[in-house]
Amino acid sequence: QVQLVESGGGLVQAGGSLRLSCVASGSIFSINRMAWYQQAPGKQREFVAAVTSAGSANYADSVQGRFTISRDNAKNTVYLQMNNLKPEDTAVYYCNALITTNRALTRNYWGQGTQVTVSS
Repeated sequence: QVQLVESGGGLVQAGGSLRLSCVASGSIFSINRMAWYQQAPGKQREFVAAVTSAGSANYADSVQGRFTISRDNAKNTVYLQMNNLKPEDTAVYYCNALITTNRALTRNYWGQGTQVTVSS
């Protein structure tokens, strides 16, 4: 089995920063793409940022220049550094990873989500 566990969410004032972490554990052979998505109340889940195993990153236009995604392959961990936060960044943030298990099965996995609230 594979699990993704996020941490680092919380309440912050506009202009502040937070750093989210997501650790993958279990019967993991390899991890390809790792990503973060956000889901605001009443809205669909949306892409925020992604990073490949080689470190190539891409971002949603709304967070470009404010958020930075990174990963530590040795720790099976992906991070999201969020700076200059805005009230519209308020959402539950979900970690996503494309993982090949030790049984050679490849699929997308999701974490349980961590709440980020930005007050104005």
